[in-house]
Amino acid sequence: METIYQFVALSKSERLQSFVNEKLEKIEKKYDFITRAEVHFKRNHADDEKGYICNIKVSIPGPQIFAESNAESFEAAAAQTVKELDKQLDKKKGQMQTH
Repeated sequence: METIYQFVALSKSERLQSFVNEKLEKIEKKYDFITRAEVHFKRNHADDEKGYICNIKVSIPGPQIFAESNAESFEAAAAQTVKELDKQLDKKKGQMQTH
């Protein structure tokens, strides 16, 4: 799986990329039909409590799957986003097997 990272108005973080890579590797092992992931990190300064946003778009056969989370840290947002992707991919895998 090809993984592309984009940090919107932020400096690149190798540590954050490594964290997300670990999460995505688990997803990739479970769903081998994923071909690409685009990971975007951005900060929303208007929201004091949260405002750390991570969104991930994965390419699979058919329509792309997208999830986004807003949390207290980029790590928490990434973990929530991957969890949401897992739910969506599990549903998609079930649909693919029934056809």
